[in-house]
Amino acid sequence: MSGIKKAIRAIVPAPLLSAYHFLLAYIGSALYGFPSRKMIVIGVTGTDGKSSTTEYINAIFEAAGHHTAVSNSIRIKVNNETGVATGRSMPGRFFIQRFMRRALRAGCTVAIIEMTSEGVRQHRHRAIALDALVFTNLSPEHIESHGSFEAYADAKYQIGQVLARSPKRPRAIIANADDAQGPRYLALPVEKKYGFSLSNNAPYSTDTHGGYFTYGERIDVALPGEFSLKNALAAACVASAFNIDRAAIRAGVAAVKHIPGRLQEIKAGQDFAVVVDYALTPDALEALYTTYGTQKKICVFGSAGGGRDIWKRPVLGKIAEKYCDSVILTNDIAYDEDPAKIINDIAGGMSTTPEIIPDRRAAIRRSLEIARTNNDPNTVVLISGMGIDSEITSAEGAKISWSDVDVTQEELSRLLKRV
Repeated sequence: MSGIKKAIRAIVPAPLLSAYHFLLAYIGSALYGFPSRKMIVIGVTGTDGKSSTTEYINAIFEAAGHHTAVSNSIRIKVNNETGVATGRSMPGRFFIQRFMRRALRAGCTVAIIEMTSEGVRQHRHRAIALDALVFTNLSPEHIESHGSFEAYADAKYQIGQVLARSPKRPRAIIANADDAQGPRYLALPVEKKYGFSLSNNAPYSTDTHGGYFTYGERIDVALPGEFSLKNALAAACVASAFNIDRAAIRAGVAAVKHIPGRLQEIKAGQDFAVVVDYALTPDALEALYTTYGTQKKICVFGSAGGGRDIWKRPVLGKIAEKYCDSVILTNDIAYDEDPAKIINDIAGGMSTTPEIIPDRRAAIRRSLEIARTNNDPNTVVLISGMGIDSEITSAEGAKISWSDVDVTQEELSRLLKRV
């Protein structure tokens, strides 16, 4: 957070700031001509899987012949133009309204928007006329900023209330029936309700090469892990809410061959697997590790975002120790916090001492060297916590340009040249 923003928040009373953000949301909508009223708008919220689910929804609607727009933490896409994300999963109110108006002018019929609890705190969910909302799951996150898990859950649910107030008809809620919060969303007073669960879509199967689930017919998913199946299944339910046929569902899901920074495999001719993933929450990290089953796992991750969710740091360390054969703790986005303290907090959850290499490039290099030394094709290097995030915090607190994917490719190429 910039110094100016900190100063403003310290001086201006919280209720006044909230009112300011509230008014901005409606002013932005009016300024851009209430664009959400003139197209199909689908929101996606939850702790994990939001961006991936938006990508599956987008691919299905494209397969059905729609021109689409997407705003998520991976990219901003309007019809055939794609740009980098803003750095926020749910950008400020004027941005979203401007994005939807730009989509309308480009001939888009559908806008798919990732929506977050942090966005709710600043009323970024206001003045958006939703046709449908997807709830993926809920696990502890942003506890310090919201005050409690219950407050975090309530903030997410406010997005559901936006759907309930929407003037659109029919409205649809698509919620994870396996999540404890699922029934709350499915009780929303809307016309169409879909509770999704893989248990209702058997047979299904997944391995490190992908998987499938049954949705009237077999739907093949190119990405590994049960969570990939769940994200694709949620998107299939969205498609059904808009009467999109199964052929388009099948084609759209199959078209998602990779999602940047999500289970992104790095290949340079090595005889072991290397994967970059965004996992930052305990649930997401455990899902990542269990996806690779009995493979020998060399795991690299770090600061888990400075200044937030301090409670989860030792939990992440405990999970890594449980599933990984080697753990290397390193730095990523420490913000204003000391990276060494964050790393030590993570290590505090472990009964054994992990390898600590604060320099993230050096940590990645070390993980690749261990994998090569193992000389076992059943080995996988899992580099998590950043995905496609493009900045890293130095030990001195400065921000520098970064790419886990590029750095991993560079270090892997250098390693292979030395063989």
